[in-house]
Amino acid sequence: MSGAVQARSVQSQARTVLPVLFAISLVHMLNDSMQAVVPALYPILEQSLNLSFVQVGWIGFMLNMTSSVMQPVVGAVSDRKSMANVLPLGMALSLIGMVGIAFAPQFWWLLLAVVFIGLGSAIFHPEGSRVVYFAAGGRRGFAQSVYQVGGNAGSSLAPLMTVFIFVPLGQFGAIWGVLFAGLAIAILYGILPWYKKKLVEWDAERELRIAAKAGSMADNQENHPRMKFALGLLIFLVFARSWYHSGISSYYQFFLVEDYGLTVKEAQIPVFLFLGAGVLGTYFGGVLADRFGMKYMIVFSIAGGSPLALFLPHLPLFWTYPVIALLGFVILSGFSVTVVYAQYLMPTKVGMASGLTTGLAFGMGAIGAVALGKAADVFGLAPVMMFCSFLPLVGLCALLLPSDRKRT
Repeated sequence: MSGAVQARSVQSQARTVLPVLFAISLVHMLNDSMQAVVPALYPILEQSLNLSFVQVGWIGFMLNMTSSVMQPVVGAVSDRKSMANVLPLGMALSLIGMVGIAFAPQFWWLLLAVVFIGLGSAIFHPEGSRVVYFAAGGRRGFAQSVYQVGGNAGSSLAPLMTVFIFVPLGQFGAIWGVLFAGLAIAILYGILPWYKKKLVEWDAERELRIAAKAGSMADNQENHPRMKFALGLLIFLVFARSWYHSGISSYYQFFLVEDYGLTVKEAQIPVFLFLGAGVLGTYFGGVLADRFGMKYMIVFSIAGGSPLALFLPHLPLFWTYPVIALLGFVILSGFSVTVVYAQYLMPTKVGMASGLTTGLAFGMGAIGAVALGKAADVFGLAPVMMFCSFLPLVGLCALLLPSDRKRT
């Protein structure tokens, strides 16, 4: 048996380390809560700093593009050289960014602050996914879903932070993020000894993989044209989902204010329902993927939300609430599954696989935020929401992905 296949076999037989899994999920929640501060502040910053929609888009672009560009780089480097100590370093950068947002006097200082948060997130996500990989044992879908539930739970806090922190406190309310960063750093230092031990074992297995690389089954499978096509298609699907997610999380609140006449506080409720239901969808999506297969969950999550997405901009206000909650559950049920599927396609490059899927998701969300913001300034919010409603239809392309149930 080759080194890579043996490593995966040993990994599948190991038990799930729940304390570490829950700890890194909590850190993921704290990390993404800090990122959520930025979109949560959009309505406040639009008024206090006199921002246009395209400037709001540029804030999201700088935050997400910074993390997306760096995540695959960090993942590729950490696949070759263990970097456990960068986990608390990434959180320290996010802490600096939170202080910067709280005190930023103008647009350009704000952009600099979100760059620090983006860099911190870029460092955390690939290494965090590796921690999950080690702690998963044979329950890969479950473990990744628990991890992503933490992140999506943190993101879903954005509307609540707007209502309870930023409306009464304004921009200075971002200083609360310092507490999130401090707690995350403390938790990371707690799991570092376990993680470093696992990395030593991983490095030993990596030597076996390098020695057996010529003729390795995993290596041949990774370089097979069909697997490369599948990875490219998976990234394309991540693009479509990220653009739609960016449209809902960044601009739907403005659409509700403009077209439905809601206040800023009232407009947070549907967005919170979308993100909050997405937390449940993320968990159940990973659990169901372990049972029914990753490909089918990806198809269901992206394409299955298409009818709901198409109806959403045309619904009366009463029906908006249940429909957007169900839409969030379905769309985000495949969020963790795409990461695990990418690791299935690249079993010897766990960090790179995680960086490509989660990192590029942030990056495409960043580009989408700018493009949709510019379109909203030019054409209005209603046409932008109509355009976004068609994006989940791209998920039908997931039917072309190879089944993950064929390889045993």
